[in-house]
Amino acid sequence: MSRSVLAEGVKPREVWAWAMYDFANSAYTTTVVTAIFNAYFVAVVAGGAAWATLAWTTTQAIASIAIMLTAASVGAWADRHGNKKKLLAITTVGCVAATALLYWVGPGDVVLAMCLVAIASFFFGSGENIIAAFLPELAGDEDLGKVSGWGWSWGYLGGMSCLGLCLAWIVAAKGRGEGAESFVPAAMLITAVFFAVASAPTFLLLRERVAARPVAAAGAEFAALAQRLRRTLHEVRRFPDMARFLVCLLCYQSGVFAAIALAAIYAQEAIGFTAEDNIKLFFVVNGTAAVGAFAFGYVQDRLGHVRTIALTLAGWLLMTAIALGSDSRGQFWVAANIAGLCLGSSQSASRALVGFFAPVQRRAEFFGLWGLAMKLAAIAGPMTYGLTTWLSGGNHRLALGITGLYFVGGLLLLIGIDARRGRAAALAD
Repeated sequence: MSRSVLAEGVKPREVWAWAMYDFANSAYTTTVVTAIFNAYFVAVVAGGAAWATLAWTTTQAIASIAIMLTAASVGAWADRHGNKKKLLAITTVGCVAATALLYWVGPGDVVLAMCLVAIASFFFGSGENIIAAFLPELAGDEDLGKVSGWGWSWGYLGGMSCLGLCLAWIVAAKGRGEGAESFVPAAMLITAVFFAVASAPTFLLLRERVAARPVAAAGAEFAALAQRLRRTLHEVRRFPDMARFLVCLLCYQSGVFAAIALAAIYAQEAIGFTAEDNIKLFFVVNGTAAVGAFAFGYVQDRLGHVRTIALTLAGWLLMTAIALGSDSRGQFWVAANIAGLCLGSSQSASRALVGFFAPVQRRAEFFGLWGLAMKLAAIAGPMTYGLTTWLSGGNHRLALGITGLYFVGGLLLLIGIDARRGRAAALAD
């Protein structure tokens, strides 16, 4: 790792420790949200009921609403206290504990499953916002994309690692004649332990660099936070490129989140994949996503933030077209791997651009707004898909086609965003 891309005083081991959090928390999204527990919830916990997919997307929406209501305030509090690591520790413990408790979820435990997944997803998303706020402290202005790409790519390798452990357990359990009611809950324990252990370097090695700015009393602190957030919303006209990008992000990430949350269900219902097919698919796609995040980090610093995001959105549109026309497993594998390349690159690129637009003393607050847009997208995309399948009597191809329109909207909104102008506004704050 070259020191030239790092901010002054930052050691390579700190960047590795920061990236290890992406490595750790990807275990949750990969096994719970994307590849294993979502399908288990629909088929086993909810017994394959017609409302099961909508119940799953509603659970994710509830968590996203909770994050949306708290993200900016949490970020502002972290900025004022210079205490992002403490908040990150709280969110980590919360997600790990709720994931471990999924071990006790079995057939018919719909309410318990929804509550635990909503809690785990809330803590996961809150921690995701906090760890992202460290990025501008670690990388130089010209290398945000590169360092963000390191984190995302390392994260997908973490997802692969945890999924590989779970797959090994599942294969062995099936060999012993066990069913999903046995091996999926055990996989949730594996996920929880993996997250806890892999995140330890982050808390041991990553430094807190933003100085605390406390106020005198709790009442005064609440008033200061509220005033600061009101000012951010009121002064949004001073950051027109950031504001436009947040709307753009909301649009295209709605499509991305639909793909993340429902790809396994689409593969099963529209293409005919089995549970083992899905696990193998997502194992490979995580590798593709790691390559995309790493490679596009370098592309982004050379090509520019906005052009890189436009390129990834074109890739998402290509993926949608291929998936809609797929009538064989081979074609869907092609579409899924294109999605993997775009997934890592588009998320890494968006995080880097927010860091580029964020004023130095308000980074956590701006990343809280990024998290706000991301969580709105996490509601809109999956709910659009879920409602379409419900209203159309299970037409998953129609649902994919409609959610694909979010990528078209994102491309249109991307027009007019000027990265240099956005950065100048941040420096002038």
